[in-house]
Amino acid sequence: MSAVQLTPLERQSVWRTLKSPRLLKTELLAGLVVSLALIPEVIAFTVIAGVDPRVGIFASFTMSVVIAFTGGRPAMISAAAGAVALVVAPLVRTYGVEYLFPAVILAGVFQVLLAVLGVAKLLRFIPRQVMIGFVNGLAISIFLAQMPELIDVPWAVYPLVLVGIAIVYLFPKLTSAIPAPLVAIAVLTAVTVFAHIMVPTVGDQGELPESLPVFSLPTVPLNLETFQIIAPFAVAVAFVGLLESLLTAKLVDDITDTPSNKTRESWAQGAANIVTGFFGGICGCAMIGQTMIGVKVSGGRTRISTLFAGVFMLLLAVVFGDVVAQIPMAALVAVMVVVSVATFNWHSIRPSTLRMMPKSETFVMLITVALTVATNNLAIGVGAGIVAAMVLFANRVAHFVTVERRIEDGTAIYTVTGELFFASSNDLYTQFNYAEDPQKIVIDLSASHVWDASTVAALDSVTTKYTGYGKTVEIRGLNEPSARFRNRLSGNLD
Repeated sequence: MSAVQLTPLERQSVWRTLKSPRLLKTELLAGLVVSLALIPEVIAFTVIAGVDPRVGIFASFTMSVVIAFTGGRPAMISAAAGAVALVVAPLVRTYGVEYLFPAVILAGVFQVLLAVLGVAKLLRFIPRQVMIGFVNGLAISIFLAQMPELIDVPWAVYPLVLVGIAIVYLFPKLTSAIPAPLVAIAVLTAVTVFAHIMVPTVGDQGELPESLPVFSLPTVPLNLETFQIIAPFAVAVAFVGLLESLLTAKLVDDITDTPSNKTRESWAQGAANIVTGFFGGICGCAMIGQTMIGVKVSGGRTRISTLFAGVFMLLLAVVFGDVVAQIPMAALVAVMVVVSVATFNWHSIRPSTLRMMPKSETFVMLITVALTVATNNLAIGVGAGIVAAMVLFANRVAHFVTVERRIEDGTAIYTVTGELFFASSNDLYTQFNYAEDPQKIVIDLSASHVWDASTVAALDSVTTKYTGYGKTVEIRGLNEPSARFRNRLSGNLD
């Protein structure tokens, strides 16, 4: 694990921002907009987890501040997130909130260990269609998450949402000096307050904290029994949090055309969760919707916006809680609806794209989207998409293997062409004419490669079958790696 320090490029970016009033204003306003969008969503997640709203507010502050200094993806927002809230909800219901905080700390430790083991490198194995499904599922989930704020509400909510959407879309045509979401939130708040329009507000979501978080040690017994209780939840939080964070980092990479250090981001997420657990916060990870608000809508590009998202959130909640409580939920719904529309990859569902794309690729995208939306868990959707892509790829590659037979000088020569692994070699045994072939058989593998033990076992079975008929088999043409692999395993797989 490398020391916490900025790369030369990051230092230059932060220093340039600090010296430029215009750039600094953009970063600070991006952080402010994100903090306003974070508060109600974080409160909603704490309700899911069954904990006090302060637990989520404190977690979002500590996560953002720690990630701002340690993370590998500048401008990405990490806070108390719904994906991990769902994971720990059963722990809180069964054992109480006291067990939550050591579970958060242990999850952070696991994430640091996974980072050291190089888990971030596995991101390269996520196919493009899974990433597109992830983005589209995210956009749909963000949109659907706004539906409770649009059902069974006063009629005034609907025109307020439409006005908010119009402001977010149209205000940038006038000026980009102030983020349009901030203008929408300010305008709608002023309208509802001064016109005395009774609509749901942030204050209706839950009680805001009135004090700062304090360092505290877990109150549960630190013994094997406690470890057995919290470990399964900590492992789940570690994997779900890292997956969501790394995928979000890759998404921000694409939006900003800048690289990020995924390994650093992995252990930074762990460090942030460890700190959060000691300050009485719930577990967290990258917040995709809020990251899109900060990066794509508000123009945040450096760690400054991430830092101040957390600072502003705590400041607004503790010092200006009465003011924040009056923000109409309609304003935040309008912002999130625009974010969902902007996030969705519309090109992926164009008829021309669907006609051109292989059906298997489209299926992978759709299964990722469907399970993401159905479970409200991006990790499950992405995991299912990866499995589907692997199965379909293995099935497709398996059909590329061909076996051709010819007879020369009383010898049956079989030429095998293609990549040999479990999917393609399982039916290799059936491709030979054991009874009809002459006494000598040659299996030419010069156009193949042996990848796994299943293939070696299949070749052993073919040889054994011919031996039962009193015939001899010569396997030739293996490249050096395949030959070494077969020599090591052949005859030792029974």
